[in-house]
Amino acid sequence: MKARIVWVVLALIWGSTWLFIKIGLEDLPPLSFAGLRFVLAVVILSTVVAARRAPLPRARADWLLIVSTGLLAFAFNYGLLFWGEQHVSSGLAALLQATIPVFGLLIAHLHLPGERLTWGKMAGVLLGVAGVGIVFSNQLEVAGPMALWGSAAIVGGAVFVAYANVLVKARGGHLDPALLAAGQMGCGLVPLLVVGRLTEGSPFDFHWTARAVASLLYLTVVGSVVAFLLFYWLVRNMDVTKTMLIALVTPLFAVLLGMAVLGERLTWRTLAGGALIMSGIGSVVWRRVRAGKEEKKEGEEEGARVPS
Repeated sequence: MKARIVWVVLALIWGSTWLFIKIGLEDLPPLSFAGLRFVLAVVILSTVVAARRAPLPRARADWLLIVSTGLLAFAFNYGLLFWGEQHVSSGLAALLQATIPVFGLLIAHLHLPGERLTWGKMAGVLLGVAGVGIVFSNQLEVAGPMALWGSAAIVGGAVFVAYANVLVKARGGHLDPALLAAGQMGCGLVPLLVVGRLTEGSPFDFHWTARAVASLLYLTVVGSVVAFLLFYWLVRNMDVTKTMLIALVTPLFAVLLGMAVLGERLTWRTLAGGALIMSGIGSVVWRRVRAGKEEKKEGEEEGARVPS
């Protein structure tokens, strides 16, 4: 029961971050906003790492992995995401970023020998790509070229973070999750703050309204630190395959919150594209859930055959 409550809370947190990004972008420039989000998060997570006495990596390859995936998942992804969400609704941003597992299938085919593309997986990829295409055509016709570029930036960010996830799965399974997250955030926030300082000015000159501060604190403390710690707890207390189902729920929460709080509207083509994207993601997730159940069942049968 406790794990289910944490599951729901985590889905709500991840679904709400898109709303707070949109609210914060009304007063703060995108790159600096994204970078500042992770400054305090890195401090808190580093404290958690120190308290848990997690061993630091010694191999040069591990540090290269942390740096490279930090740039991909945090600098490139969040930079593109925050910039793109200036021009599209928060709900649409969540839908487009939800394509991460779809692109992850394609990239995993190249880097993970055990995760080759099958016809079933390809069907999920094609559904997701078709949904993105419908969304793109709708944005160009209804919202204009900047909305199209914003949508493209968010999808580009999804590609970068999918690549980072595959690299971590291929080479970083032995790393402590808290240490990995803190290191990635630390590497990613530097280029965001540097480029933001050069192109957007000094953070001391930003329009620091109460809603801007509240959005930044929520994204930092709740959306980054609390969400990570909850997820870390959840994967230890719930089947990993069940945690994957969160990917199907968070975009729905994001869309509903955007409509309820910001009065965002969805056109029929955005709905159709979103439905295809979610169908593609659903196909990916359910296949992993089924595969996980089969592996668990095989392990139990094998254990039953081994004399005690």
